[in-house]
Amino acid sequence: MERPYVILSAAVSLDGFLDDDSPDRLVLSDAADFDRVDAVRAGVDAIAVGAGTVRADDPRLQVRSPERRAERTARGARATPLRVVFSPSGRLDPGARLFADGDPVVVYTSAAGAAACPLGPAAAEVVATAEREVDLAAALTDLAARGVARLLVEGGGTVHTAFLAADLADELHVAVAPFLLGERGGARFTYPAAFPQSPARPLVLAAAQANGPIALLVYRRA
Repeated sequence: MERPYVILSAAVSLDGFLDDDSPDRLVLSDAADFDRVDAVRAGVDAIAVGAGTVRADDPRLQVRSPERRAERTARGARATPLRVVFSPSGRLDPGARLFADGDPVVVYTSAAGAAACPLGPAAAEVVATAEREVDLAAALTDLAARGVARLLVEGGGTVHTAFLAADLADELHVAVAPFLLGERGGARFTYPAAFPQSPARPLVLAAAQANGPIALLVYRRA
């Protein structure tokens, strides 16, 4: 299968949570780490999230730095990579910021989700990949056909779990915040699954660096 090189990116607490259990989003990164992620965004062809992230965080998924946007357009690319959403149900808010700025968005969903999706063609292109679920392999094949060579997946935990369990992740960027959430923990980086990245086939640590109080760990598939 021809597919993009897939990078999973997450900021987590020391005990593996993406957020706490409060209604407000917990910020685990600092300004320096956000800038690092922006640089990674500028170097890929598409940025993906799950529908839960769209609902919880209302992200724009844009390259923020004017200099990086200018560098992209100078080499003939869009200022911001293609934005991608994985949503089996197709239930997405047309008022979300992601669908309001006119930049291209592709929503990968199921046949049932495509029928239920309220987004019009001006907001996003809706692509059904299977009858009742999102077929990630089919979505990646479609992205490759669109010229996407590098895909950055920014969450959430359900999407990260699906990519890892399907052995479709080539690289992981995990920014670790210097605290634990314990019983206040909410969404997790991953959920229980049969992962091929086992003790018998561990990931390879490619980099470990301190970025202020944040520890960045980069792993690659063996």
